[in-house]
Amino acid sequence: MSDAAPRLKNLLEQLLGVPLPVRVRAWDGSQAGPPGAPVLVVRNRRAVRRLLFKPGELGLARAWVAGDLDIDGDLYTALGLISGLVWERDEDARGLSEVLRDPGARAAVRGLVKLGGLPLPPAPPREEVRRRGHLHTRRTDRRAVSHHYDVGNDFYEIVLGPSMVYSCAYWESPGGTLEAAQRDKLELVCRKLALTPGQRLLDVGCGWGSMAVHAAREHGVSVVGVTLSQEQAAYARKRVADEGLTDRVEIRVQDYRDITDGPYDAIASIGMAEHVGAERYLEYARDLYALLRPGGRLLNHQIARRPQRDETTYRLDGFIDAYVFPDGELAPLGTTVTQLERAGLEVRDVESIREHYALTLRRWVANLAADRPRAQRIAGPGRARVWLLYMAACALAFERNRIGVNQVLAVRPAESGASGLPLRARTWN
Repeated sequence: MSDAAPRLKNLLEQLLGVPLPVRVRAWDGSQAGPPGAPVLVVRNRRAVRRLLFKPGELGLARAWVAGDLDIDGDLYTALGLISGLVWERDEDARGLSEVLRDPGARAAVRGLVKLGGLPLPPAPPREEVRRRGHLHTRRTDRRAVSHHYDVGNDFYEIVLGPSMVYSCAYWESPGGTLEAAQRDKLELVCRKLALTPGQRLLDVGCGWGSMAVHAAREHGVSVVGVTLSQEQAAYARKRVADEGLTDRVEIRVQDYRDITDGPYDAIASIGMAEHVGAERYLEYARDLYALLRPGGRLLNHQIARRPQRDETTYRLDGFIDAYVFPDGELAPLGTTVTQLERAGLEVRDVESIREHYALTLRRWVANLAADRPRAQRIAGPGRARVWLLYMAACALAFERNRIGVNQVLAVRPAESGASGLPLRARTWN
């Protein structure tokens, strides 16, 4: 008898206390749920066991990465519906013990055990990070960066496109090209930093060298770019050589905490500060302050989360921490501004470009989906599934204002207090 889907739907609704907004198709071919809704494909009983052993986001993520779960239909629509059951309800934070205080929930779990079988918990997918050591030491930061960025430059070429810029683009209109929007973002950063020929620019977390090449080629500055990724550095050095800029651009595999050759006229930190961590952020800000000359500018481009009523309850996102950005932490914008100013910097301008990141992520998802077979050959099916889910979910999070991204322009004032900025500084618009 093919009845796994109706049973699974009823048990999940009993456990969650709300109707399932998606349709379910089970391993036996049965289906149940709202007609016309996106379909959650449960390929095997192992998916049920994963959810039983790790209820909430991490269990869903493990099942997705392993291929035990899939989506038939529009991914964004499905994620938008499922997010109301998982991310926005924050079931992980409640914990299974609290859920099971309800007799109906206990009965539902017993039903799921019968449906899925419960010999042993399935092993996590091999793409999952195994946690070792303290957060944000030099060693663990290198390991975290390697996990995220050393997937293979060919894989990133598929996702990011020719610009090879892995941060929010700056769109003139939604119909523009990704390459033009990324070029406009790099130029926006250069204008905010007021780069002029002969200046020294430090590019912290330089990625594949796009910012360093653009600033040297278009603005005549000398650039030092630092990354902890060997693969990024090799790719960036080749780009620099191909552009004939080896006399003006140096790419190093180096921790920002080990840079000693200041002062610099300007510092760009684009999409890097999310890796620093709350405990290290003031140290990060002080290090960059020390590397700037008086009057030098810092452009800090950083994803931000919304403030919580009780900041002590903040925890790392389970899926992203385990599969995407190990040890990555997001801070509210106000916290970032406070820490930069505590370090001695003066914040002069803040620009939110949240909607721009949603547009960027949707283009990256489209790039991956269009060349998914090759991406899977390069990085493996599990890694491709990680990135598809991560980028699509993040696009929705930016669109729904659950997270944002901001460019914060700060200056190291001279001893006299002078900032060196013109009275009307927004000349970059």
